[in-house]
Amino acid sequence: MIKIGMIIGDRYEILEKIGTGGMSDVYKAKDHKLNRLVAAKVLKQEFSENANFVSKFRIEAQAAAGLAHPNIVNVYDVGEENGIYFIVMELVEGITLKKYIEKKARLSVKEAVSIAIQVSMGIEAAHNNHIIHRDIKPQNIIISKEGKVKVTDFGIAKAATSNTITSNVMGSVHYTSPEQARGGYSDEKSDIYSLGVTMFEMLTGRVPFNGETTVAIAIKHIQEEMPSPREYISEIPVSVEQIVFKCCQKSPDRRYQSMGELIVDLKQSLMTPDEDFVKVINPDEDGSTKMITDNDMERIKKQSKHRNSMEEAMHLRKEADVKKSAKKRYIIEEEDEDEEDEEEEYYESEYEYYEDEDEEDDEEEEDDYDPKMERITTTLAVIAAILIGCIVLFLVGNAFGLFDEFDLFGKSSEQTEEQEEEKEQVEMIEVVGKNVDDVKVQLLNLGLTPEIEYEESTQYEAGIVMEASVKAGTMITEGDNVILTVSAGSEGVEIPDVVGMSEAEAVATLSKEGFEVSKTSGYDPYIKEGNIITQSPSAGSKAPSGTAVTIRISMGEENAKVRVPDLMGKSEEEAMAMLVEAKLDMGVVTEVNHENPDLSGLVCYQSYSVGSYVEEGTKVDISISLGPAQATYKFTDSISGPTPEEDPGYKSGTMVTVTLMADDGTQLLSTQTASFPVQQQNITGIKVGTGYVLFQYVNTTETNTVTDEDGNTVTIEGTSENKEIRRPVQFAAE
Repeated sequence: MIKIGMIIGDRYEILEKIGTGGMSDVYKAKDHKLNRLVAAKVLKQEFSENANFVSKFRIEAQAAAGLAHPNIVNVYDVGEENGIYFIVMELVEGITLKKYIEKKARLSVKEAVSIAIQVSMGIEAAHNNHIIHRDIKPQNIIISKEGKVKVTDFGIAKAATSNTITSNVMGSVHYTSPEQARGGYSDEKSDIYSLGVTMFEMLTGRVPFNGETTVAIAIKHIQEEMPSPREYISEIPVSVEQIVFKCCQKSPDRRYQSMGELIVDLKQSLMTPDEDFVKVINPDEDGSTKMITDNDMERIKKQSKHRNSMEEAMHLRKEADVKKSAKKRYIIEEEDEDEEDEEEEYYESEYEYYEDEDEEDDEEEEDDYDPKMERITTTLAVIAAILIGCIVLFLVGNAFGLFDEFDLFGKSSEQTEEQEEEKEQVEMIEVVGKNVDDVKVQLLNLGLTPEIEYEESTQYEAGIVMEASVKAGTMITEGDNVILTVSAGSEGVEIPDVVGMSEAEAVATLSKEGFEVSKTSGYDPYIKEGNIITQSPSAGSKAPSGTAVTIRISMGEENAKVRVPDLMGKSEEEAMAMLVEAKLDMGVVTEVNHENPDLSGLVCYQSYSVGSYVEEGTKVDISISLGPAQATYKFTDSISGPTPEEDPGYKSGTMVTVTLMADDGTQLLSTQTASFPVQQQNITGIKVGTGYVLFQYVNTTETNTVTDEDGNTVTIEGTSENKEIRRPVQFAAE
């Protein structure tokens, strides 16, 4: 377990945590041997326990340590200590390319190409050393304060491909190549594909493929064509567009075959951006299957009919047109083409000859006529026409609602609806006595819609569900509303009426009374756009201060607006991608404490409710959870000296060292005194609820002379004894 202040590798002092990833944490550290600041990347515990992964991690990290290039974050050291596996790297002060893109929305073409050139040069150096990154993405590209572009995470990615990595996969799947998505072999050209996707994001501010799950995105990489970046930003030059296309070809053989080739085209695009010089070569084109045309079939048929008399036909043709024939033969002999092209040229020559033989062709065509075959062909054509007519009639009838009562299998729509209703029944859970926030999440997961009503109560604490409109165990249709009666405590705050107010006025009114505001929206032809249609909980009810009041904002009459996606439980990067996909913008991002530990580091609040409709470009504010708020404690008491029960030999006036410790090892007080009690302390912010007072002192006895029973004088030497007494302490909650 890494802690701030500890030293690993006998030289690297951990100073602070500066980043975290799917499989490692990054710390700022000081190299005491070379007196410089470094970055220490420490493998997470779950991966450290996998021997296969650790072995590959160590081999690849050591290989990456041999890389030295201005566009690569250099690796200085690799080590292991007490089960902690770490890599020591160059510390680069700056931000990731991902953050840089988010900050600027999108980059200019010149800036994007310049960054791509630097990234390509770094990756090229790695490829020349037979190291493949396999995880190129903006999160692994750092832009230093001086503007230098550096690629990081070499070595780790290759080891990671041999193991199942589930954490943080959402961030990588947007940039994965089709062969990686299939789980197949990947090489240098996989890095080229990922760099092409990264260029797409730099140019447009969005990734080319998005979806609700990692699997859906991976399938799009495999199956769907890469969209043109010019569809989003029209001023992107054609050369840059074609470079992105060539990088992101589905087949690795059609991409750039090396980073060197890509760098040449990137530099050329800076000089002649509007020139279409990028060529995508298809290595399978010459050997690909081709559709045969009617003319080709006719030529083959005629050639087949006369194959037995080919030599005679050629002889007759030579006599008829020696010059023309000689020219044709010369062309055939001089053309340096494959066998297929020569045969086609030959067929063309024969076709020209037989076209001149009109009478002979007519006779042969008459011989080819087959009445039986014509009848079969006519019958098939009639059947096809009938089938097409039935399909057209069905589609027209369906469009006008003629078949609404029956589905394709002859079942009535009522039967279908009944079956659907049966499938949509869910069982109501027990909610009474639980926290309302937890209950809301559980009901939403069941597909039910919770509605909150507050009542004052002395029986239940504020925020606890007292009653539900549906009893536990009852089957209820998915999508139905469930009214929850929640305790407002004994002193609830009355919720003001904001229906009909403007959004700004309603927010101000509710905030003034101490309520949080959650917004949703909907169409209403009678309420002015921007004014409040409804509120929940309703006006006049009482709720604890800080309760979220949901207001529904009118969008006026229904028109084309966009739907707000569900961002809850997503990472900040995922939320950004989903908002961009929905044509919305990221608003203010804040970090807050949240009671649900599963949401730590994820979105726990969004300013517009899921499913509400807003204008394109609306800013959606989100909050990222810091985890549950940590309880703190205080010590406000005096400290009395050792009691007779603790030490019968303790003498008042003895010099005592008094130390107050928390059970987490934090020292709260250390003093020396011979006078008790120690004055009252006021120590706050203690992170644990228990601790102890440690008394350390020396008990001494003086030398005495006594007379025994026989009248002899006996001297008893004085003694000293080190004493240490520990007294448990319970701290008070703040």
